Amino acid sequence: MNVTICTIGELLVEFLAKKENQGFSQPGEFWGPYPSGAPAIFADQVAKLGFGSVLFSCVGSDAFGEMNVARLERDGVIVNGITVLQKATTGSAFVSYRNQSQRDFIFNLPNSACGLLTADHIDETLLNQCNHFHIMGSSLFSFRIIDAMRKAIENVKSRGGTVSFDPNIRKEMLNIPEMSQAFEYILDYTDIFLPSDGELDYFGRHQGEDEQLLVDNLLRRGVKHVVIKRGPRGASYFSDQQTWHVPGFAVSVVDPTGAGDCFGATFVSLFLSGVQPEEALNWANASGSLAISQRGPMEGTSTRSQIEAFLAAQSAR
Repeated sequence: MNVTICTIGELLVEFLAKKENQGFSQPGEFWGPYPSGAPAIFADQVAKLGFGSVLFSCVGSDAFGEMNVARLERDGVIVNGITVLQKATTGSAFVSYRNQSQRDFIFNLPNSACGLLTADHIDETLLNQCNHFHIMGSSLFSFRIIDAMRKAIENVKSRGGTVSFDPNIRKEMLNIPEMSQAFEYILDYTDIFLPSDGELDYFGRHQGEDEQLLVDNLLRRGVKHVVIKRGPRGASYFSDQQTWHVPGFAVSVVDPTGAGDCFGATFVSLFLSGVQPEEALNWANASGSLAISQRGPMEGTSTRSQIEAFLAAQSAR
């Protein structure tokens, strides 16, 4: 199957604190700027695997925007859906690490160029080329973007296409009421749901249910495939017919940002192209492992040959 995947949302630059527990309340040194944004990382990874990849977003008419668009275009992303806004600045994020898995963010998104994205920025001709739409929960920070998401869902679904959804929950955004409302709407149209095991609790926290019950509820709701990301412990796949649990890989963590986006991009694109769930999970685990081995959110996206080499090296151990 020819796979062309589109996604919508934040495209920004990211600055990484150089020291653990550095925080934001005192002067410190940062690495960056790096191209970033969960949908952008996802789109970049899809393209590097050789699949059609379209990103709809907005950047400012500035060096940060130029850097982002150039990087995505170099890696094969179709960038015609990225609008340059003359009177806005490109979004940014500052990241401070408490440890290898806990991070604090300061986002400049709602008032940046990508925060001004509306349904009018979604080129329908370009959207019509896509047979799959991927949604990142971190992108649902404004009514404007949520309206754009609805437009894309309705378009892709009306043509027999499919939808995947990674909740990608950021604690800094959980106080945005429209986000939780959008989650419920999107789940009604989701074919492939990709939460982390920690995020799964968000969708069943009132019931106090265990994981299998939560998965069963999602499948009954109409989600066809549930993929749970477990970091170094691997990942699991659930459908009405199959369940797979695939172990992860023991690798050193340099920078965890972007690993889940790379995992999702690899699983979704391979699975849609006909790869069986077990193999798609294994490749997705490898993709996530390669992502955390590089500093910078988009620096760890990988090609097919890089993933193959990684898997061969792991098998030889």
